[in-house]
Amino acid sequence: MPQIVIRQEPPVLISDFFSRVTYSQVAVLADENTALHCYPLIQKNLPKHKLVTLAAGEEQKNLKTCNQVWEELTNLRLDRHSLVLIVGGGVLGDLGGFCAATYKRGIDFVLVPTTLLAQSDASVGGKLGIDFMGFKNHIGVFCEPVATLISPAFLKTLPERELRSGFAEVIKHCIIADKAMWDILRKKDLHHQDWETLLAHSVDFKRGVVATDPKEKGLRKILNFGHTVGHAIESYFLESGHRIFHGEAIAVGMIAEAHISATKNLLKQKGLDEISAYLKKVYPRITLPQDRASIVELMLQDKKNKGNKILMALPEGIGKARWDVEVTLQEINASLDYYQQIYT
Repeated sequence: MPQIVIRQEPPVLISDFFSRVTYSQVAVLADENTALHCYPLIQKNLPKHKLVTLAAGEEQKNLKTCNQVWEELTNLRLDRHSLVLIVGGGVLGDLGGFCAATYKRGIDFVLVPTTLLAQSDASVGGKLGIDFMGFKNHIGVFCEPVATLISPAFLKTLPERELRSGFAEVIKHCIIADKAMWDILRKKDLHHQDWETLLAHSVDFKRGVVATDPKEKGLRKILNFGHTVGHAIESYFLESGHRIFHGEAIAVGMIAEAHISATKNLLKQKGLDEISAYLKKVYPRITLPQDRASIVELMLQDKKNKGNKILMALPEGIGKARWDVEVTLQEINASLDYYQQIYT
């Protein structure tokens, strides 16, 4: 398992890491936002390096951007003893890690996640990849970084919408694994959470799951709660040119999939009400298209499916989850109707 360090001061994180390692070259990968707001917090603590800056946003998570990164690394003449330090959120971590894992058949990379989404979820577990033909994370690999360096201080650089997006994964971890933490979390709004405690909780939980099931053959599938519906909705809006944030889509997915779970008698009505009420309080309504066919079509391409069966991870009560639950198109449509109804 890679080293994961959580501490408040970004400069100390970087200095401590590089005091123990030596690389022939270091390339720092950032996007236009993290290059402006996050890179300056650690620049003086880095060894000699080259900064590579990319455009920001999910719409950049494609082969064209990978080609740009591979060209930059090649022009810098990075060899297999080099390091790529990735300073950014989940999009940059996924894409940058994928580029490092495939450049010269793989060179070391370190994640410095700067968003709540990346710190609590995306930077842990070794899943890397890009979007392809409108499908989320369709091309990718499993490959762990040599280290993940997490500082809650970076969260102060985030716009509120970005912070809210990342909160969805924190909520998910509580719903599927820890009822006691869920009861603590849901009594506070977005701006009064104890981020250091919640980050440690999310990282510890996800590390344990990944260690048990690194290639997602069983237990790790519970981490997909909210993501079958959520990824389809996120992909739909990305393709339509009206992108929504990942966590906003996953919040829709969690409400819809909690409804499906209740329909199957895995989740009691009280649990569904708790989940729906809290997510409704934190996340604004996403207006879904009346014609659901395009969203359902995206679900049929979901990586968790088997044959023509749509399989989901669903909460089994709050604090537990079950994976590979077969779901019908009727249940999906009813769950999306339920989502729209609770916001009226």
